[in-house]
Amino acid sequence: MNLPEDQKIWVPWMRRSIQLALLAEGRTSPNPLVGAIVLDSSGRLVGEGFHTGAGNPHAEIEALAQAGKESFHGTIVVTLEPCCHQGLTPPCTEAIIKAGLKRVVIGMVDPDPRVSGNGISRLKDSGLEVIDGVLNQECESINREFSFRVRHGRPWGILKWAMSLDGRIGLQNGSSKWITNTIARDSVHQIRAKCDAVIVGGGTVRVDNPLLTSRGKSDFEPLRVVFSRTLDLPKSSKLWDTKNAKTLIAYGPEGDEAFFSDLPNGPDKLRLNSDDPSELLTSLSEKGCNKILWECGPLLATSAIKADCVQELVVFVSPKLLGGKAAMSPLNSFGFESIDSTYKLQHSILERKGEDLCWSLLI
Repeated sequence: MNLPEDQKIWVPWMRRSIQLALLAEGRTSPNPLVGAIVLDSSGRLVGEGFHTGAGNPHAEIEALAQAGKESFHGTIVVTLEPCCHQGLTPPCTEAIIKAGLKRVVIGMVDPDPRVSGNGISRLKDSGLEVIDGVLNQECESINREFSFRVRHGRPWGILKWAMSLDGRIGLQNGSSKWITNTIARDSVHQIRAKCDAVIVGGGTVRVDNPLLTSRGKSDFEPLRVVFSRTLDLPKSSKLWDTKNAKTLIAYGPEGDEAFFSDLPNGPDKLRLNSDDPSELLTSLSEKGCNKILWECGPLLATSAIKADCVQELVVFVSPKLLGGKAAMSPLNSFGFESIDSTYKLQHSILERKGEDLCWSLLI
């Protein structure tokens, strides 16, 4: 960490702010995760807070409210550059200036062009001392998905599959329950709980009739998205019941809209101009999704990777041998003709899930 010695005193407080921010993981989209703490003029903790969701007070406001008048001439430590524009809530820079703080310690610059650097400039112009870049990498990490959406106009995509040791996702008769153990499946529910949407194709709906919820891991169930080319879908799917979780049916120009004629009310509909996964993700970004999970079959999974709609793989591997035809592999052909042209993955994390393994990698 390239911080002067007199600035390293802020590191423990920034770690605390990061811990606070993570308390709302999976609940703040389209906003980032933000935590903040307030110290009085003697360096004593007098307030802390975190952003709990879009439209709710920002972390700085929560921390200042708890600190009250004790914040005067004190310091606020915040994971993300304070906003300086009017959104669903007023600008945090003005609240910080009004509170009479002496110093603002910031983890990362906000990638949102409405803020990026402008919040820091506003604070400095008002006479406050600003220290930025404290635990920058850690602060960037917790908002990786938010930053990706802001910069690329689509959510961060995670592709998950479960397979046997010989790379099969099911038997030749289509049976696939259950390749992995209950610990691994519980991990999938935890991943869903931290995503804004879960996407499957029509084939998965027809074969598996999935529920696609977090099974109570979160009070905020992800949006369940069915991405179908033809709308050749069963009328009795669990996904059409939207009492506990919302469902969106997205379809391309070949979709037969007669399917909706006797479908129960509940699922929303989204007609797309093409079958390109990128168009779907652009629409999900506009709906405020920072992070989505692909839980689809080989054809759609391969299409999503080719369209640069997948940034991360989460692969569960069970010590079983299924054998069978190659069509039961998790991906379709990419058309590679040499090893040098294949996808090379990076930043891998390997975890044990009982007797199974979970491998997380970046594309």
